[in-house]
Amino acid sequence: MEMDGRSSSVRAGIETDSVPLRQGRSKIIYQFTQQNLPACKPVLSPPWVISTFFVVGVIFFPIGLLSLHASQNVVEIVYRYDVECVPVLYRSNKLAYIKNNLIPKNCSKSLKIPKHMKAPIYIYYQLDNYYQNHRRYVKSRSDQQLLHGLKHHDISSCAPEDFKHGLPVVPCGLIAWSLFNDTYSFFRGIDEVKVNRKNIAWKSDRDHKFGKQVYPFNFQNGTLSGGAHLDPNIPLSDQEDLIVWMRTSALPTFRKLYGRIEEDLDADDIITVKLLNNYNTYSFSGSKKLVLSTSSWLGGHNNFLGMAYISIGASFIFVAFVFMLIHVKNPRPNGDTTNLSCNWKPMSG
Repeated sequence: MEMDGRSSSVRAGIETDSVPLRQGRSKIIYQFTQQNLPACKPVLSPPWVISTFFVVGVIFFPIGLLSLHASQNVVEIVYRYDVECVPVLYRSNKLAYIKNNLIPKNCSKSLKIPKHMKAPIYIYYQLDNYYQNHRRYVKSRSDQQLLHGLKHHDISSCAPEDFKHGLPVVPCGLIAWSLFNDTYSFFRGIDEVKVNRKNIAWKSDRDHKFGKQVYPFNFQNGTLSGGAHLDPNIPLSDQEDLIVWMRTSALPTFRKLYGRIEEDLDADDIITVKLLNNYNTYSFSGSKKLVLSTSSWLGGHNNFLGMAYISIGASFIFVAFVFMLIHVKNPRPNGDTTNLSCNWKPMSG
């Protein structure tokens, strides 16, 4: 009987405690719906608004100038070669040229260095009108197979490049099948300029997304070859061209890193580029460009960020001066005594 009395008293205590708790929650919800919760509401007086616009403009404008100066200091050479490297007889039918394996695809071009280019000089290939973000193209891959190889059997997502001659394809899918296969070599006079092809892919991709014991198998073994072949004796984690290519682009115009030149190029140097024009962009009216670029603390050549900062900073300063003139001509009649209004009301039970 004593235990029953104690338990009933405990239950009664819990119930009496829960009633104020429910009432407190209801009061908070009521205050929230009535927009009557404790809050600080700034009163935007003219001096406060003018000062804010002016300070933001003064901060943004020099940042924009620095960003634009860094972008302008980047030296960039862009050379489109997909038309010039087609023999004159095939200029009217480029598709027949690229599909004919009996026609040599060698091409040579001399580039003049406009300004001193400080190492490292990054080499990119740029493709235009190439939609790597197409839904079927993006889905045609198997991340588990790239990591585990033939141990992973479910490669249905890789169709139509999943099986050839009854055997699985490693790496499977349309993305790997269409691997870019143009090559470039550079010469200054008779001396070859060395190109470092290592560490062009993200380290996280090399270490965690491509298997160190996974080797190409049955790759490009169909009737139609899509792009580059892979060395079956090199694991996927070391096939950095493939790793770079497998990180698909979101836009139809994109650049991918090919390598780095780790020696300076002087102004007015003549660099001879010998390339193999293998990749078929003619079937979809695409274009191919070779890009040589230095870098700055902000990255490559991109004026947008600097122009955006300058535009916003100039706009804020202009608006601050307009507000100041309006305030001088028509001052606030009641003055500006309060900048912050706090409404901290103690909650009663």
